[in-house]
Amino acid sequence: MTPAARVQAAIEILDAVIAAARTGGGSADRIVAEGLKARRYAGSKDRRAIREHVFAAIRACGPVPDTGRAAMLRLAQVAPDLPDCFDGSNYGPVAIQPDEPVAKGGIAPDWLELALAESGIAGEEATTLLDRAPLDIRVNTLKADRATIALPEPGEPIAAPQGLRFPAGTQVEQWDAYQQGLIEVQDGGSQLACLAVAAQPGETVIDLCAGAGGKTLSLAAQMANEGTLAAADTDRNRLSRLAPRAERAGARIADIVLLNPGHEAEMLAQYAGKADAVLVDAPCSGTGTWRRNPESRWRLRPADLDRFAANQLRLMEIAAGLLRPGGRIVYVTCSLLDAEGAGPVNEFLARNPRFSAQPVNLPLGRPHGPGIRLTPHHDFTDGFFIARLGSL
Repeated sequence: MTPAARVQAAIEILDAVIAAARTGGGSADRIVAEGLKARRYAGSKDRRAIREHVFAAIRACGPVPDTGRAAMLRLAQVAPDLPDCFDGSNYGPVAIQPDEPVAKGGIAPDWLELALAESGIAGEEATTLLDRAPLDIRVNTLKADRATIALPEPGEPIAAPQGLRFPAGTQVEQWDAYQQGLIEVQDGGSQLACLAVAAQPGETVIDLCAGAGGKTLSLAAQMANEGTLAAADTDRNRLSRLAPRAERAGARIADIVLLNPGHEAEMLAQYAGKADAVLVDAPCSGTGTWRRNPESRWRLRPADLDRFAANQLRLMEIAAGLLRPGGRIVYVTCSLLDAEGAGPVNEFLARNPRFSAQPVNLPLGRPHGPGIRLTPHHDFTDGFFIARLGSL
């Protein structure tokens, strides 16, 4: 393919990404993969270039663009070689016209950029959210140790005690160490969030929003497979991935519970008043993960934040009912918006005077309201808010 043809292919795929963002369709990763698969004539270098064009254009646009061409024209404003590809050649985009609509730059849609600024995320803190993230792994201490593990490529040790960092795109899933369960892909910030739980061997620990189980596996390693570890979630598809992952990792999960939304407490009644710790990795806007999913900022609406916050508070209330006296809730969101972090936690504390915010002692992060905050700019991790709430 010519450089111009690659740009035109990226424009067409961007049209699909934009439509999906507006209608709640598939992710950009999925759409790009499908778009490249349909272009069987594209070689490996062509596919790589098209993918890079698509995601560079997504990062270059703040609000949702009107069209894929408008998005690519925005990228052309900051990529010096790109305007020459609008040459009107066969299979290439038509020449750039005077006063042609160009997508707006920025961090996010205006309302969302303002919400971030009001939460203390502006300037470099905001622009770093659109950088490309590296790839972090966690060495699984049920089978190995960071100090002695041998991997095909040397990783950079990070603040998480078993974490290593590699360049984005490193194919660790192809390594024997991954196939054998010695390592798991997990962002360094996510590893630290698990560290905040301080799960101990012999305890009863519940991962209330386990998803596909990445944090559950980290907790199992902390507990050395001793005690009772339960994983619960309302998403059948994601939760179904946990059992095979646990088998590969050698992790012992005592109970995997598919929850019926609205009936979580009764479905976990056997643990009421018994848990030493409950991890609430609450569903959220994901503003801290834009480095990995940049188009997700186009999918958010103001009403979504209200819905997330209400559910986050509800999940903390459920967690409180599962704890024994003296137990702890660790509340985590991969959001940098106070509406999903300090806000719900402060409301929970106001409603539940037997709980208090406890120090979160981690090697990274800065105090933020009743917890701490990790950001890509300061901590080189995904963005997280983490609070530890102890009960009397």
